[in-house]
Amino acid sequence: MRYAHSDYLLTTEGLAARLNGDASKLRLFDVTVTLVPSPPGYKAVSGLDDYRKDHIPGAAFMDIPGDFSDTSSGLGFTLPSAAALQSAYQAAGIDDDSQVVFYSHGHMMWATRAWWMLYSCGHRNVAVLDGGFARWQAEGRDTNAELPQWPRGDMSVSLDPRRWTDKAETLNAIDDAGVCTINALSPGVYDGTAEMHYGRKGHITNSKNVYYSDLLSDGGFRSAGELKQVFADKGVLDHPRVIAYCGGGISATIDALALTLIGHDNVAVYDGSMSEWVKDESLPLVTGSD
Repeated sequence: MRYAHSDYLLTTEGLAARLNGDASKLRLFDVTVTLVPSPPGYKAVSGLDDYRKDHIPGAAFMDIPGDFSDTSSGLGFTLPSAAALQSAYQAAGIDDDSQVVFYSHGHMMWATRAWWMLYSCGHRNVAVLDGGFARWQAEGRDTNAELPQWPRGDMSVSLDPRRWTDKAETLNAIDDAGVCTINALSPGVYDGTAEMHYGRKGHITNSKNVYYSDLLSDGGFRSAGELKQVFADKGVLDHPRVIAYCGGGISATIDALALTLIGHDNVAVYDGSMSEWVKDESLPLVTGSD
């Protein structure tokens, strides 16, 4: 079985070929973010310092928690307005015909978050580097600390509201047979047995646990057949629409991209996720496994 959208993933070999060819339209970004323990959860720290030390040749840095988040929301990673996104993407040097590739030094979820945001803005020539910087480095490929200089871009944003959902829609989905809500967090956080939590333990009622790590192998996505099996085993593919959530709308984008890769295109990410949900005591959470 092949990916329905294989162009949304780029191999290290494929990136190397692009860098060695005509890279005038290529916009490669390091989107590294480091999660530092801050009980009971984590604090996000920009990976700019790591980027400045070493990165894939031709890569610029994109600050997801800063320039590409609504920092006024109090939730950490809330999607900015369409106007703010358009300005930020243009400042990053992205044009409507740019070939955009995202990767991170650490976990792939930062690259998939960056991908989901740009994808939701209507840009389709965008890919995640499968395996990220770790695979690139493990293969002995070149790195450097040079900073690319790109002119301001002309990208236009057409934000697709179907790719994102909010607290109200997620609440309504609990009893909607046409929607499958999935939790991308670890089984322990999902069922409430882990020490780590977001203020209240458990998961949204009727949501299924599809741990993001189960979709990955060696830092990259599993095969199309394996991804389909994981989602099929949870009954996710029986529903026409899927809502993915996690702690702050980051690791949920791994699930969302995985579903898109295998052709399930009616997928949304609950942007506020548990960080928002737990603050409203009237909203239901349950513990235990699915």
